[in-house]
Amino acid sequence: MSTNFGMTRSDIQRNHALLTPESHEWITQPDWPGAELAWLISPDMGAKFAMGIVRSTDGIPAAAPAPEGIARFLFCLDGKVRLKSGVALAPEGFAFIPPGARTGDGDVVSAEPGSRFVLFEWHFLARGPVPELVSGSVADTAGTPLRGDDWLMVQKLLPTDPAFDAEFNIMNFEPGASLAYVETHFMEHGLLMLDGGGIYRLDERWYPVQAGDAIWMGPHVPQWFGALGRQKSRYLIYKNYNRPPLSQR
Repeated sequence: MSTNFGMTRSDIQRNHALLTPESHEWITQPDWPGAELAWLISPDMGAKFAMGIVRSTDGIPAAAPAPEGIARFLFCLDGKVRLKSGVALAPEGFAFIPPGARTGDGDVVSAEPGSRFVLFEWHFLARGPVPELVSGSVADTAGTPLRGDDWLMVQKLLPTDPAFDAEFNIMNFEPGASLAYVETHFMEHGLLMLDGGGIYRLDERWYPVQAGDAIWMGPHVPQWFGALGRQKSRYLIYKNYNRPPLSQR
Protein backbone atom coordinates (compact mmCIF):
# COMPACT_ATOMS: atom_id res chain seq x y z
CA MET A 1 0.00 0.00 0.00
CA SER A 2 1.33 3.44 -0.89
CA THR A 3 2.10 5.78 1.99
CA ASN A 4 3.05 8.90 0.03
CA PHE A 5 -0.60 9.96 -0.44
CA GLY A 6 -0.09 11.69 -3.77
CA MET A 7 3.20 13.40 -2.90
CA THR A 8 6.29 13.47 -5.14
CA ARG A 9 9.35 15.66 -5.60
CA SER A 10 9.13 15.22 -9.38
CA ASP A 11 8.37 18.45 -11.21
CA ILE A 12 7.89 18.82 -14.98
CA GLN A 13 8.19 22.31 -16.45
CA ARG A 14 8.27 23.74 -19.98
CA ASN A 15 12.07 23.78 -20.23
CA HIS A 16 13.30 21.51 -17.43
CA ALA A 17 12.27 18.62 -15.21
CA LEU A 18 13.22 16.91 -11.96
CA LEU A 19 12.45 13.16 -12.03
CA THR A 20 12.65 11.47 -8.63
CA PRO A 21 12.60 7.72 -7.85
CA GLU A 22 9.23 7.60 -6.08
CA SER A 23 7.49 8.57 -9.33
CA HIS A 24 9.26 6.15 -11.70
CA GLU A 25 6.92 4.05 -13.82
CA TRP A 26 8.53 0.70 -14.66
CA ILE A 27 7.38 -0.89 -17.91
CA THR A 28 8.34 -3.79 -20.15
CA GLN A 29 9.15 -3.40 -23.83
CA PRO A 30 9.50 -6.09 -26.54
CA ASP A 31 13.05 -5.00 -27.43
CA TRP A 32 14.21 -5.59 -23.85
CA PRO A 33 13.20 -9.11 -22.77
CA GLY A 34 13.85 -9.83 -19.10
CA ALA A 35 14.03 -6.12 -18.24
CA GLU A 36 11.94 -3.29 -16.83
CA LEU A 37 12.53 0.28 -18.00
CA ALA A 38 11.77 3.67 -16.50
CA TRP A 39 12.01 6.23 -19.30
CA LEU A 40 12.71 9.52 -17.52
CA ILE A 41 13.44 11.90 -20.41
CA SER A 42 11.97 11.70 -23.91
CA PRO A 43 11.13 13.87 -26.93
CA ASP A 44 7.52 13.96 -25.72
CA MET A 45 8.59 16.45 -23.02
CA GLY A 46 10.60 18.59 -25.44
CA ALA A 47 14.00 16.86 -25.24
CA LYS A 48 15.94 15.79 -28.34
CA PHE A 49 17.19 12.60 -26.69
CA ALA A 50 15.90 9.82 -24.47
CA MET A 51 17.23 8.77 -21.06
CA GLY A 52 16.04 5.85 -19.00
CA ILE A 53 17.03 3.35 -16.34
CA VAL A 54 16.99 -0.33 -17.27
CA ARG A 55 16.83 -2.98 -14.60
CA SER A 56 17.28 -6.66 -15.31
CA THR A 57 14.65 -8.64 -13.46
CA ASP A 58 15.35 -12.16 -14.74
CA GLY A 59 18.47 -11.48 -16.76
CA ILE A 60 18.41 -9.83 -20.19
CA PRO A 61 19.19 -12.54 -22.78
CA ALA A 62 19.34 -10.33 -25.89
CA ALA A 63 18.35 -6.70 -26.38
CA ALA A 64 17.47 -5.51 -29.86
CA PRO A 65 19.94 -3.21 -31.62
CA ALA A 66 19.14 0.50 -31.63
CA PRO A 67 17.09 1.77 -34.59
CA GLU A 68 18.89 3.08 -37.67
CA GLY A 69 20.90 6.23 -36.95
CA ILE A 70 20.50 6.05 -33.14
CA ALA A 71 23.55 6.13 -30.87
CA ARG A 72 23.53 4.74 -27.35
CA PHE A 73 25.48 5.36 -24.16
CA LEU A 74 25.31 2.97 -21.21
CA PHE A 75 26.44 3.52 -17.64
CA CYS A 76 26.30 0.51 -15.32
CA LEU A 77 24.90 1.15 -11.84
CA ASP A 78 24.72 -2.41 -10.46
CA GLY A 79 25.59 -5.92 -11.58
CA LYS A 80 27.13 -6.64 -14.98
CA VAL A 81 26.15 -5.74 -18.53
CA ARG A 82 27.73 -7.38 -21.58
CA LEU A 83 28.02 -6.25 -25.18
CA LYS A 84 28.13 -8.63 -28.12
CA SER A 85 31.60 -7.28 -28.86
CA GLY A 86 32.76 -8.95 -25.62
CA VAL A 87 32.92 -5.80 -23.47
CA ALA A 88 31.70 -6.38 -19.91
CA LEU A 89 30.56 -3.41 -17.82
CA ALA A 90 30.82 -3.64 -14.04
CA PRO A 91 29.42 -0.86 -11.80
CA GLU A 92 30.56 2.55 -13.09
CA GLY A 93 31.64 1.01 -16.37
CA PHE A 94 30.38 2.78 -19.49
CA ALA A 95 30.13 2.33 -23.24
CA PHE A 96 29.38 4.55 -26.23
CA ILE A 97 27.69 2.49 -28.93
CA PRO A 98 27.70 4.09 -32.40
CA PRO A 99 24.63 3.94 -34.61
CA GLY A 100 23.68 0.34 -35.38
CA ALA A 101 24.36 0.66 -39.09
CA ARG A 102 28.02 1.30 -38.24
CA THR A 103 28.61 -1.49 -35.70
CA GLY A 104 25.82 -4.03 -35.77
CA ASP A 105 27.69 -6.35 -33.39
CA GLY A 106 28.37 -3.74 -30.70
CA ASP A 107 25.00 -3.42 -28.99
CA VAL A 108 23.78 -4.63 -25.61
CA VAL A 109 22.95 -8.31 -25.63
CA SER A 110 22.81 -9.41 -22.01
CA ALA A 111 22.74 -8.42 -18.36
CA GLU A 112 22.85 -10.45 -15.18
CA PRO A 113 19.73 -10.63 -12.99
CA GLY A 114 19.62 -7.64 -10.63
CA SER A 115 21.73 -5.43 -12.91
CA ARG A 116 20.81 -1.79 -13.49
CA PHE A 117 22.15 0.70 -16.00
CA VAL A 118 21.41 4.14 -17.38
CA LEU A 119 20.57 4.22 -21.09
CA PHE A 120 20.83 7.29 -23.34
CA GLU A 121 19.67 7.27 -26.97
CA TRP A 122 19.85 10.07 -29.56
CA HIS A 123 19.93 10.72 -33.29
CA PHE A 124 23.62 10.74 -34.11
CA LEU A 125 24.92 13.65 -36.19
CA ALA A 126 27.84 12.35 -38.22
CA ARG A 127 30.81 14.63 -38.85
CA GLY A 128 33.02 12.51 -41.05
CA PRO A 129 33.60 8.85 -40.14
CA VAL A 130 31.44 7.57 -37.29
CA PRO A 131 33.53 6.75 -34.18
CA GLU A 132 34.09 3.18 -33.09
CA LEU A 133 32.66 1.74 -29.89
CA VAL A 134 34.27 3.24 -26.76
CA SER A 135 34.19 1.65 -23.31
CA GLY A 136 35.88 2.25 -19.98
CA SER A 137 35.31 2.82 -16.28
CA VAL A 138 35.08 5.89 -14.08
CA ALA A 139 37.88 4.56 -11.86
CA ASP A 140 40.27 4.61 -14.82
CA THR A 141 39.25 8.07 -16.06
CA ALA A 142 41.42 11.02 -15.07
CA GLY A 143 39.81 14.14 -13.65
CA THR A 144 40.68 17.79 -14.26
CA PRO A 145 39.66 20.89 -12.28
CA LEU A 146 36.82 22.84 -13.84
CA ARG A 147 38.14 26.33 -14.59
CA GLY A 148 40.97 25.79 -12.11
CA ASP A 149 38.75 24.85 -9.15
CA ASP A 150 40.26 21.71 -7.61
CA TRP A 151 37.12 21.23 -5.48
CA LEU A 152 35.17 20.64 -8.69
CA MET A 153 36.70 17.89 -10.83
CA VAL A 154 35.43 16.79 -14.25
CA GLN A 155 35.98 13.29 -15.67
CA LYS A 156 35.35 13.21 -19.42
CA LEU A 157 34.19 9.74 -20.41
CA LEU A 158 34.49 10.17 -24.18
CA PRO A 159 37.49 11.30 -26.25
CA THR A 160 37.76 15.00 -27.05
CA ASP A 161 37.26 14.36 -30.74
CA PRO A 162 34.90 16.38 -32.99
CA ALA A 163 33.63 13.10 -34.45
CA PHE A 164 31.61 12.63 -31.24
CA ASP A 165 28.38 14.64 -31.17
CA ALA A 166 27.87 14.25 -27.41
CA GLU A 167 29.74 14.57 -24.14
CA PHE A 168 29.28 12.38 -21.07
CA ASN A 169 31.03 13.58 -17.93
CA ILE A 170 31.18 12.80 -14.23
CA MET A 171 31.09 15.99 -12.16
CA ASN A 172 32.73 15.66 -8.72
CA PHE A 173 31.93 18.31 -6.07
CA GLU A 174 33.61 18.52 -2.70
CA PRO A 175 31.20 19.51 0.12
CA GLY A 176 30.34 23.18 -0.35
CA ALA A 177 31.67 23.38 -3.92
CA SER A 178 29.47 24.86 -6.65
CA LEU A 179 29.41 25.83 -10.28
CA ALA A 180 31.14 29.17 -10.73
CA TYR A 181 28.15 30.91 -12.29
CA VAL A 182 24.62 30.35 -13.58
CA GLU A 183 24.96 28.81 -17.04
CA THR A 184 22.68 29.50 -20.00
CA HIS A 185 23.43 27.93 -23.40
CA PHE A 186 21.77 26.28 -26.39
CA MET A 187 22.90 22.78 -25.43
CA GLU A 188 20.62 20.56 -23.34
CA HIS A 189 21.46 18.10 -20.57
CA GLY A 190 20.38 14.82 -19.07
CA LEU A 191 21.70 14.21 -15.55
CA LEU A 192 21.63 11.48 -12.90
CA MET A 193 22.78 12.13 -9.34
CA LEU A 194 25.14 9.33 -8.27
CA ASP A 195 26.20 10.39 -4.75
CA GLY A 196 25.55 13.11 -2.23
CA GLY A 197 23.21 15.98 -2.93
CA GLY A 198 22.71 19.69 -2.94
CA ILE A 199 20.64 22.40 -4.57
CA TYR A 200 20.00 22.64 -8.31
CA ARG A 201 18.72 25.90 -9.74
CA LEU A 202 16.70 25.45 -12.93
CA ASP A 203 15.15 28.60 -14.37
CA GLU A 204 13.67 30.40 -11.32
CA ARG A 205 13.17 27.23 -9.25
CA TRP A 206 15.53 25.80 -6.62
CA TYR A 207 15.41 22.02 -6.15
CA PRO A 208 16.94 19.96 -3.32
CA VAL A 209 18.44 16.92 -5.07
CA GLN A 210 19.96 13.64 -3.90
CA ALA A 211 21.37 10.38 -5.24
CA GLY A 212 18.94 8.73 -7.64
CA ASP A 213 17.36 11.97 -8.89
CA ALA A 214 17.41 12.72 -12.62
CA ILE A 215 17.18 16.11 -14.33
CA TRP A 216 16.39 17.33 -17.82
CA MET A 217 17.71 20.78 -18.68
CA GLY A 218 16.38 22.15 -21.95
CA PRO A 219 18.19 24.64 -24.18
CA HIS A 220 18.86 28.06 -22.62
CA VAL A 221 17.43 27.22 -19.18
CA PRO A 222 19.44 28.98 -16.43
CA GLN A 223 21.18 26.25 -14.42
CA TRP A 224 23.45 26.08 -11.37
CA PHE A 225 24.40 23.48 -8.74
CA GLY A 226 25.84 23.75 -5.24
CA ALA A 227 26.83 20.69 -3.18
CA LEU A 228 25.60 20.32 0.40
CA GLY A 229 26.30 17.85 3.18
CA ARG A 230 29.44 16.11 4.45
CA GLN A 231 30.17 13.81 1.51
CA LYS A 232 31.27 14.39 -2.06
CA SER A 233 28.47 14.91 -4.57
CA ARG A 234 28.72 13.36 -8.03
CA TYR A 235 26.54 13.26 -11.08
CA LEU A 236 26.63 11.83 -14.59
CA ILE A 237 25.72 14.42 -17.20
CA TYR A 238 25.06 14.33 -20.95
CA LYS A 239 25.11 17.22 -23.37
CA ASN A 240 24.81 17.47 -27.12
CA TYR A 241 28.17 18.73 -28.33
CA ASN A 242 30.14 19.57 -31.47
CA ARG A 243 26.87 20.63 -33.09
CA PRO A 244 26.01 24.19 -34.19
CA PRO A 245 22.55 25.49 -33.19
CA LEU A 246 20.99 24.99 -36.63
CA SER A 247 21.82 21.28 -36.58
CA GLN A 248 19.76 20.57 -33.47
CA ARG A 249 16.48 19.63 -35.15
